[in-house]
Amino acid sequence: MAEQHTRYRVLAGALGAVALTAGAITTGLTLPTASAATWPSASGTQAVGTTISVSGTTDGGMKRYYGTGDLGSGGQDEDQGPLFELKDGATLKNVILGAPAADGVHCEGSCTLQNVWWEDVGEDAATFRGSGKTYNVVGGGARKAEDKIFQFNGGGTLNISNFAGQDFSTFVRSCGNCSTQYKRTINVSNTEITAPGKVIGGINTNYGDSLTLRSITIVGDSSKKIVPCQKYIGNDDGDEPSKNGSGPDGTYCKYSTSDITYK
Repeated sequence: MAEQHTRYRVLAGALGAVALTAGAITTGLTLPTASAATWPSASGTQAVGTTISVSGTTDGGMKRYYGTGDLGSGGQDEDQGPLFELKDGATLKNVILGAPAADGVHCEGSCTLQNVWWEDVGEDAATFRGSGKTYNVVGGGARKAEDKIFQFNGGGTLNISNFAGQDFSTFVRSCGNCSTQYKRTINVSNTEITAPGKVIGGINTNYGDSLTLRSITIVGDSSKKIVPCQKYIGNDDGDEPSKNGSGPDGTYCKYSTSDITYK
């Protein structure tokens, strides 16, 4: 699909330990006012044939990483390995994932993805695992996701802010049929969504999930076909989950019409 020349929001500052702004979602990260920027250019390239393990903080310096060998099929297989695997508490920042991107990034516990960009999402951009953890995605963007951008398989809280999502099926999904299920809390703020797309957030009401949306801009969807919050009845036996309605309800889907701007 031809690349659209839409301008995106990008993080332009350091991490901290304060709230966003009045009325915004608290993530424990300092987020300066987002500024418009085009997708970043790579400072270099690196082929990845074996998953890179990250402990502590890894700064990629805006290098482009792409899969090769077993990580280079470019398919949608569910058993692909990731280019990066983050250990509990790790931070990955200033990285571009090119194509093929395999299964992107896996977080095995709490993690921070700061200014990470996916030029062409493989299976998923990032998958979050673990129980009772906090996962932060701050800045960056992802495009060309045939299925999901963010897959939330673990339990805890996922905060996504100052992000740009383009050309996807589902922006973020609480796993609907994982063998172990959890209550999951998803917060998305100061984020730009560009059509085509189907669903911003998918959650399981029967497990007590919730999705909060704040300061969301949707571009190129004048007919409002993109569903902000899709509710499901999840399961733990691998079956396709059934839909359970959509739209704000104050309990599972937490947003109002003023939280979403269409351009």
